[in-house]
Amino acid sequence: MASARVIGWVAWVLALCLSLPLAPTPAGAALPQGNAVKDPAAILRNALPVEAPQLQELQHRLEDTSTDLRAKRWSALNSTVQRSQSLLTSRRSDILARFAPEDADRAEALLDQLEVELQSLAAGAQAQDREAFLSSRREALATIGTAEALLVGPFPFAIPSEFDALPRLLGRATVELETTRGSLTAVVDGYNAPLTAGAFVDLVQKRFYDGLPFIRAEDFYVLQTGDPDGPADGYTDPATQQVRRVPLEIMIPGESAPFYNQTFEDLGRYKATPVLPFATLGTLGWAHSDQHLDDGSSQFFFFLYEAELTPAGLNLVDGRYAAFGYVVEGGEVLEELGVDDRILHARVVEGAENLQPHA
Repeated sequence: MASARVIGWVAWVLALCLSLPLAPTPAGAALPQGNAVKDPAAILRNALPVEAPQLQELQHRLEDTSTDLRAKRWSALNSTVQRSQSLLTSRRSDILARFAPEDADRAEALLDQLEVELQSLAAGAQAQDREAFLSSRREALATIGTAEALLVGPFPFAIPSEFDALPRLLGRATVELETTRGSLTAVVDGYNAPLTAGAFVDLVQKRFYDGLPFIRAEDFYVLQTGDPDGPADGYTDPATQQVRRVPLEIMIPGESAPFYNQTFEDLGRYKATPVLPFATLGTLGWAHSDQHLDDGSSQFFFFLYEAELTPAGLNLVDGRYAAFGYVVEGGEVLEELGVDDRILHARVVEGAENLQPHA
């Protein structure tokens, strides 16, 4: 854990970078608990609005093998994989019963695929082959995630009517960004940040970000872009000639809908961790000014996670900004980008059908 002095310095740098002074922690209030999940794919799996206890148990068992793998506890890894295989076999009918009839064949195929991948995982554990184990685990977790995504039903909550004019992403989308340093692929999550993700995907579809420079770059902290040419600080709606404003939007685990225009301090939730935490390199965050929580428009930032300086759950960004997605490919490009670089092209490559221009 970083010392209080380091945390304070991180907060100051982030405030300078994002144009928002970070409020001090009130006396007697502890900082949030650290979030051990730092893998973007795992965060996205955990953020799906589904109830799939058997699949999620399999998922978490495999994710939790990281500690044993680092310690080379191969006996424990063998045991975990065997229990996972037994769970899949014994609860297969229960798992399949949760899928809609139209998804039954696809679900069967995914479980067949998962069975093969668990066999490969077992072989990697028995051979004590770390790389083979990691590869098989990655494939198995991707299959579980695909199955869990099939279980998502209707959009899980109603967006407040005061935001009816804003676009919303009712699901997820995948966006590719070509920059002067290389390509990035990000998954944008509308299940937990529909207005923020919707504003972003809408602007990507409008090619708003094409050619825009990175305006701020702080090593290990943030990389920010989305400021258009001209006097406006965001996207101007051609129909109204007004800058479109997007509220602060944060979902907390256990809540039925996001909180709008309230920080964790406002809510008295000092120990909370959002469903979409700033916990990994390439977390996408929506920028707003230091005067208002609801005046974000088009500027966004990539959080440049550094474990020692901005530990997950202790970064002082969670609960003050809306995270709305994660870079899942090309993270190394983020470490090369600076204020002399720009976005060349941004495109939605999957999930565009989930965008609605307004309510």
